[in-house]
Amino acid sequence: MAEISVAHLYRLRHSKSYRTRRAHFTKTKPTPVSIGERRCPEPEGRPGYIRVDTVHQGDRDGVKGVYHINAVDQVTQWQVVVCVPQISEAWLLPALIIMLSQFPFKILGFHSDNGSEFINHRVEGMLQKLLIEQTKSRPRRSNDNGLVESKNGAVIRKHMGYTHIAQDHAERVGSFYQTHLNDYLNFHRPCGQADVTTDAKGKQKRVYRRYLTPWEVFVKLPNAGRYLKPGQSLRALKLKAGAESDTESARRMQEAKRALFAELNPGRKSA
Repeated sequence: MAEISVAHLYRLRHSKSYRTRRAHFTKTKPTPVSIGERRCPEPEGRPGYIRVDTVHQGDRDGVKGVYHINAVDQVTQWQVVVCVPQISEAWLLPALIIMLSQFPFKILGFHSDNGSEFINHRVEGMLQKLLIEQTKSRPRRSNDNGLVESKNGAVIRKHMGYTHIAQDHAERVGSFYQTHLNDYLNFHRPCGQADVTTDAKGKQKRVYRRYLTPWEVFVKLPNAGRYLKPGQSLRALKLKAGAESDTESARRMQEAKRALFAELNPGRKSA
């Protein structure tokens, strides 16, 4: 050993055989979070299984902007958007209750990513009281929450843009959503409805040939009335859908949006 050079000793210590005999590695132990089950929801053709995600409206000089909470039903693509100044518990729980109340049918499932704004004991307790099943996205499965993430860009970013909106304006933005945008999205804006085909090898492919509004998809479900909440009726929803044409609804929504942006930031054009 005395005749072995120091350099050679270092070479030996870096060899695979030395590391196998002398080194010991301990794997990182993940901290388990029991809130929500890691799996993709299985609605089986029933409405009420919603996908939920958060969209941040950007920072300015280190100050956070508003947050949009986006929820989309997996079967009908019925969409409800709300706005909060922060995603802390004090603001998020009331916003989620308002969001859930705007769906005309019973909510059975609540699916989100693994963000702490949804994966916490407060949200879990609220969903348990409402008998709503909570699930969360699986690792390395980017499509688990892909439906709502696609709506983040196609709806929220399209209408609200990327420019910073101060937290003080969250109530005004939320009022615009509840009064104008949500009804336009669900009764007057067609969405691509996927037809799933399976080839000889078992590979599934989604083909988009049908474009229907979420209301049209819902009303075509077998015995659709059984999914409605108490106090809701197909007749009332049909009257609401036919109260104005798609063009009239879009024009009224755009006028309200221009008025909103003029109030938020005078001189700035809407998205």
